[in-house]
Amino acid sequence: MRGRGAQAVDRGSRSRVAAEAQPARASVTAAATGAWLLRGHDDRLTVYALAPGGVRRWTETAVGTGRWGGPDFFPAEGLTDLAVAQGANRYAHFLGRRERRTGGEGPKVDLLYAVQYQSGRTLGDWRSLGNPYRGAGEAVTLGAPTAAVDGQGTVHVFVSGGPGGVMLRREARSGAWEAWKDLRGGAVAGGLSASANSAGLVELLAPGHRSVMRWVQTEPGADMRRAQDLTPAPVPGSAALLETAPGVFTAYWSEQSGTGVYAQRPGEWAFPAGGAPGEGPHATLRAAVDGYDCTILAHRGRTGTAVFGVCGTGAESGGLWWTDTGLACTGTPALALDGHGRIVMAMVAADGAVLVNRQRPEPGLTLADWDRLSGD
Repeated sequence: MRGRGAQAVDRGSRSRVAAEAQPARASVTAAATGAWLLRGHDDRLTVYALAPGGVRRWTETAVGTGRWGGPDFFPAEGLTDLAVAQGANRYAHFLGRRERRTGGEGPKVDLLYAVQYQSGRTLGDWRSLGNPYRGAGEAVTLGAPTAAVDGQGTVHVFVSGGPGGVMLRREARSGAWEAWKDLRGGAVAGGLSASANSAGLVELLAPGHRSVMRWVQTEPGADMRRAQDLTPAPVPGSAALLETAPGVFTAYWSEQSGTGVYAQRPGEWAFPAGGAPGEGPHATLRAAVDGYDCTILAHRGRTGTAVFGVCGTGAESGGLWWTDTGLACTGTPALALDGHGRIVMAMVAADGAVLVNRQRPEPGLTLADWDRLSGD
């Protein structure tokens, strides 16, 4: 597996992108966080990204074809960050951090929420979820949100800022939103990461200055409770989750002193998995490669290019086979399976274009040519 799990990306695919790239206005301003490349209820893939004045969206015209419609544009002025989460029903949930300036006062900061129920359909109306921090000085420290949807369809929104720790707001069964709840914890360094497992239970990681803080949900509908921190110390905002066995998450994060990616499962010691990640989190995916159950990670490497790695699921202690795409990206790449079970990778290029690649139908994990999605 280690010798065939990941083969070098076609150098021709890199040159094709470089040759086709034309000077043009940027399509987007940043990659979203979370599931910004996702498969809808009809098995078509959709790409979402933060753009000037709102959100841009591209949707496959048919399952697994690699042809994309869009971009569609959904206005939301003042967004500085965008997170996307998906539940078991494949609805797409959007959380945005918004800054608005009114007169000579400082910026007014709050969170916006919207939902898309079907692939290619419009987003619902944006609504404000407010800001858990009341004081003007603390309110502007509100961090980028993250979200997860539990097995009951309840949206959990997490955010940090203010005096430290993590705040939670979730949607009640009635559709109303509960009040903000303080999960406490220490000061958070960088972005949060949340996900729900196949049992519908939510887990949250929050990188701190000395460890990765962790909260878990132990039964459906239960409150989030603090679990044991993960060490060694993380790079700010670098934590991510992947379910690698039924109901069991593996946590991944970049180690602070630069020794690479670490992985840990409950009840086990943390172990190094190699790599040379830069800042930011990791995209995670579980997929079959050559008939093997594999884990795939992707991140922005130390030199600014998109990098991906693969190993047998549960075998991270043996190291991942890492491949550098050679293409500079902003933010974290995204990973997903298309409707035919092929691995798809997306990134936001340095010029603001969205690039998408798909696994070749041949042994190993070899990517094909990069498609540059239209920015018109």
